[in-house]
Amino acid sequence: MYQNFIAHLKKYISLNDDEVDLLLSGVKPLNLAKKEFLLKEGQVCKANYFVEQGLLRMFFINNKGVEQNTQFALENWWIADHMSLMKQAGSHFYIQSVEASAIIAIEYHKQDQLLAQLPQLERYFMIMMQRAYAASQMRVKFFHVYSKEENYRQFVTSFPDFVQRIPQYMLASYLGLTPEYVSELRKKQ
Repeated sequence: MYQNFIAHLKKYISLNDDEVDLLLSGVKPLNLAKKEFLLKEGQVCKANYFVEQGLLRMFFINNKGVEQNTQFALENWWIADHMSLMKQAGSHFYIQSVEASAIIAIEYHKQDQLLAQLPQLERYFMIMMQRAYAASQMRVKFFHVYSKEENYRQFVTSFPDFVQRIPQYMLASYLGLTPEYVSELRKKQ
């Protein structure tokens, strides 16, 4: 169950066998059925979630009652409502499985303990947060600089694995497009 998780960590930090055992004693495996919720608006986000296998999405429901996707996570990606997790306050988001998924959770109350016992984890999470923040900055730039079609093409080129697995209406929501427009763009390819 933990092969992707440990291999991913070892790409960025060194962990010996004892450290791996210590880490695994502090994480919790979860299995989600397709469309199962990991978090709902108003609930407190209880963990950082690593996708060992499957696909998750984060979304909110806008003032028109429409789901607005903000993030996807597939194998070797992390997902959490960091504001809710950090403040241990109610979330403004939902996290739901798009596919049946195997998840590894580092629960809030265990995270500080693991960081103290395995200081290299702090470096790992710093790298992951820097990468996520940089990606967020580029996403904002794409929305301001590129046309809707260019934004779609950029996403398709950068994340072909997502495009194959995310339903068209979810991809459209994430990109701020209509499903019909995404359909038109796919036909042009």
